[in-house]
Amino acid sequence: MLMTTTSTLEGKQIVTYYGIASGETIIGANVFKDFFASIRDIVGGRSGSYEKVLREAKEIALREMCDQAERMGANAVIGVDLDYETVGESGSMLMVTAAGTAVRYQ
Repeated sequence: MLMTTTSTLEGKQIVTYYGIASGETIIGANVFKDFFASIRDIVGGRSGSYEKVLREAKEIALREMCDQAERMGANAVIGVDLDYETVGESGSMLMVTAAGTAVRYQ
């Protein structure tokens, strides 16, 4: 499945627009990641554990978006947008949403 943030496909002709396809995921970070991230916040540096969770959530949301587009009959998703939010009582849950326009191109 081809994915792009642009609204066109260079050198390809879009023959059908199916509508919006989206994928969502909510992933929680555990207490140990929170603890070590707070230490990183004090001493500086990157939080590898949070970065890993963020990448995983993004990949799941994109995969779900592509799966939905495929079920619609699409072979590409254009105009892809990713949104990130923290949710939950203490903001310890990460929500990632991927959305774009499902299309068929030749």
